[in-house]
Amino acid sequence: MQGSKSPVFPAFSKEGHRGSRGLMPENTIPAMEKAIDCGVTTLEMDVVISKDRKVVVSHDPYFNADITITPEGKQLTKSEASARVLYGMDYDSIRRYDVGSKLHPGFPQQQKMPVHKPLLSSLIRAAESYAKENGAGPMWYNIETKTSAGGDGVRHPAPEEFVDLLVALLKEEGILSRTVIQSFDIRTLQVLNRKYPSIKTSLLINANDSRSLKKQIDELGFLPFVYSPHFKLVTTSLVRDCHEKGIKVVPWTVNTKADIEAMKVLQVDGIISDYPNLF
Repeated sequence: MQGSKSPVFPAFSKEGHRGSRGLMPENTIPAMEKAIDCGVTTLEMDVVISKDRKVVVSHDPYFNADITITPEGKQLTKSEASARVLYGMDYDSIRRYDVGSKLHPGFPQQQKMPVHKPLLSSLIRAAESYAKENGAGPMWYNIETKTSAGGDGVRHPAPEEFVDLLVALLKEEGILSRTVIQSFDIRTLQVLNRKYPSIKTSLLINANDSRSLKKQIDELGFLPFVYSPHFKLVTTSLVRDCHEKGIKVVPWTVNTKADIEAMKVLQVDGIISDYPNLF
């Protein structure tokens, strides 16, 4: 029988952004396995919802022209790709697109391979199995809901339905106690706080967000488990203010060894990086 104690969040959360975007095709099972090989404690990823209400691992709510090849072997223009909204497609259609063979212009170190956008359930099962086989500790998961007010009913379901679908799946896969759900969309986090208050949440903050920490927290309406700003916003006083409130600080996306070390000096509680090999 599994112990009754809740899993303890890592003392320092080493998070592979979209798995290991700098090294492998983003948000894919191979990217997660590579991150585990690099010694991460936490797998960071994004999820969307398909037309048939499946939870799919994808950063964009549509196909990204930079990384997509169609089932017919064609490349897409940006307008063609953005028109292929995943919320308007059943998963059986989504999985026919190759999102790993095309060289991403921003990540020349990526290993290329034919691979598709996985179901979150498939990714979790693969990651759990791979971690166990390779002697890695139980993985934590940092999962971003890709929602926005303008996308309701067009690019994704409304926040409550989105959250319900995600939480049901996490319960079914048995990893809810090792999951943090993050979002830039405070509506998602507010639904979680109201309906599932035991689930850990993370407030994502854009680099150009000029609001004070107090204003951000006041608008959210509760204290999140994690505050996750763009790393250039992190200061000694910001970290201190968060820690005084009992909030952990996990900045994104920190992609050089020098910046990683600088964040550690500021005493952050974790780091999200495209290059988990730098941890």
